[in-house]
Amino acid sequence: MNKFFSISLLICIMIFHLSCNGEPVKTGNKNGMIVTAHFMASEIGKDILQQGGNAYDAAVAVQFALAVVYPRAGNIGGGGFAVIRTKKGEYNTLDFREKAPLAACEKMYLDSLGNVLSGLSQNGDLAVGVPGSVDGMCELHKKYGRLNWNKLLLPAINLAEKGVVLTELEAEKLNAYQDRILAQNPTKEKCPYLKRTGFSKGDTLVYSDLAETLKRIQIHKRNGFYAGKTAHLIVDEIKRGKGILSLKDLETYHSVWRPALVGDYRDCRIISMPPPSSGGIALLQLLKGAEKFNLGQYKFSSQEHLHLITELERRVYADRATYLGDPDFYDVPMVKLLSKEYLDNRFADICFNKKSDSQEIKAGEVNWIESFETTHFSIVDKEGNAIAITTTLNGNYGSKVVVDGAGFFLNNEMDDFSIKPGVPNQFGLVGGQANSIRPEKRMLSSMTPTIVEKNGRLFMVLGSPGGSTIITSVFQNIINTIEFGMDPQQCVNAPRIHSQWLPDEIYAEPKAISSKVREQMTNFGHIIKIQKKIGMMANIFINEQDGLIGAADTLRHKDSRSIGY
Repeated sequence: MNKFFSISLLICIMIFHLSCNGEPVKTGNKNGMIVTAHFMASEIGKDILQQGGNAYDAAVAVQFALAVVYPRAGNIGGGGFAVIRTKKGEYNTLDFREKAPLAACEKMYLDSLGNVLSGLSQNGDLAVGVPGSVDGMCELHKKYGRLNWNKLLLPAINLAEKGVVLTELEAEKLNAYQDRILAQNPTKEKCPYLKRTGFSKGDTLVYSDLAETLKRIQIHKRNGFYAGKTAHLIVDEIKRGKGILSLKDLETYHSVWRPALVGDYRDCRIISMPPPSSGGIALLQLLKGAEKFNLGQYKFSSQEHLHLITELERRVYADRATYLGDPDFYDVPMVKLLSKEYLDNRFADICFNKKSDSQEIKAGEVNWIESFETTHFSIVDKEGNAIAITTTLNGNYGSKVVVDGAGFFLNNEMDDFSIKPGVPNQFGLVGGQANSIRPEKRMLSSMTPTIVEKNGRLFMVLGSPGGSTIITSVFQNIINTIEFGMDPQQCVNAPRIHSQWLPDEIYAEPKAISSKVREQMTNFGHIIKIQKKIGMMANIFINEQDGLIGAADTLRHKDSRSIGY
C-alpha cells in the first residue's frame, strides 16, 4: 500500500501498447480517466469529457462506440450492469440485464425425455434474451447525464458510417468465428461480419445498417430501438430463426435502478452489484474470507496463497449455484450469505494441507468449461464522478445472429439460466431452481463492476470480462492491491488463477504457479489446468493527491487502452 500511495500524481494517456515487459507509458493530470477494451472507444470517452461531459455522458458514448468497434462483446443487442459513485459520495446501480421473453418456459431447451437439446441455448434465435443495453443507456443519461443525447451518439454513428479499420486481434477473432456466424446468417451476403476469404489487419469495415440503427436511437432514444423500424427488424429476424422474442417483449422491457451492495473489507468499502448479478455477493464473501485468514501474511503466488483462495472460491461458487437468481422472482438470502456467522461456518472446514472435494461441498458433476468473453470499462471525471460498467452479449458475438437491416449481433443470454439443474452453461457454471427460466425473469450473471473507497475517498474503479472468471479476477485485483501492496500496473499484470467449485479444477495462467508450488498443490490433490488468459481488467486507481492512474490490461488484450487528459 505504501508503494501505491508514494506514486506521484499521474494522469495517463497510454498512447502505445504495453512493451513486452508490461511497462505502461504514462503522463497526465487530474481531468479524467477512461479505460476500455478498445483504444477508439477510450478516445471517444476522452473527447466527451473534454467537451464538458461527465463520467456518465462518457459512459453512454463509450457503450455505443463499443457496439461499433468491438462487436464481439460491445453491444446494443445485449445488456449489463453499472455501478455508480457520484462526486457527493452517493451510490447507485443500474441493472440493464436482459430478460427471458414472455413465451419462455422452464423446459424450453429440453426434449420430451427431459434431455438437453444441445446448442439451442447458445446459438441461434431461440438463445436470445430481450436486450437491455439501449434502455440502460437512456436511463443512465436521464438520471445523471449532462450533455445533449444527440452529441453522445454522434461518435458511434460517424465510426459506423466511415468504417472501422480492423486491428490484428479483431481480424483474428472474426476469422475464428466465421463458420459459426455464417451458420446463423447463411443468406446475408452483405453482412459486414462475413468475408469468405478471411479478414486481415487493416481491412476497413463499414457498418451502414448499424449507422442507421444508431441514428434512430439518436433521434427517438428508447423508441428508436424498442419500437418502430428497429423493433420490427429484430422481431422479423427472430421469426425467421424460429425464436420467441416478440414486439411485446421489446415494448415492456425496462432496466431497473437497484440499491448498491455495500460491504466493508479491512479499511475499505466495497460498492458492487446486487442480484441478479452474483458478482457482488460472491466478491464480498471472498474478501471476508481473505480477511478472516489474513491472506496478506503469505507470499504472493505461494502455495498457501493459491491454495487458500482456491478453497474460498469453491465454497462461494457452490453458494452461487444454490442461492442466487433474479431477486424479482426469488428471495435471495443476501443478509445470511454475507453474515459473519454464516461465513465463519462456511469457511471453517478449510484445511491447509489438502484440498476439499467439490462433491463434498455440494453434489454435482461438470467436466468442461469454455468461453471467456464480455467487456468492461471504467470512467472517472475531474469532479470525482465514477462509473464501472460491465456489458455483454454473453459468448463471443452472442447468438451469432445478425439482425438483417439493422446490422448488430443479438445476445445468447438465455444460456445463463439454469436450463436443467446440474447441467453447465458455456462457462461451466451450474445452477438450480433459483436461476430457472421464467418469462420476464433476468438470468443470473457473474458480471462484477465494482468501486472501492478507502477512508471515505474514491480509491479503485474496476471490473473484467471473462464469464465465470470475472468474480475471481476482480477479487484477485483487490487483494493484489490491499493484501500484497502492488502498484496499479503490477496489480493488473499479475498472473491469475481461477476455481469455481465445479469443475473440480484450478485454471491457471502460464506464469501463475511455479513448478515447486505446482508440485505442492498437486500433492494436496489439486488438478491444475493451464488457461492462456483469465479476465481482462480495466482499472482506475486514485492516489492520495486525487491523481487518476489508469491501468489497461494490454498484456491480455492488446487493443485495450487507458486514456486520460
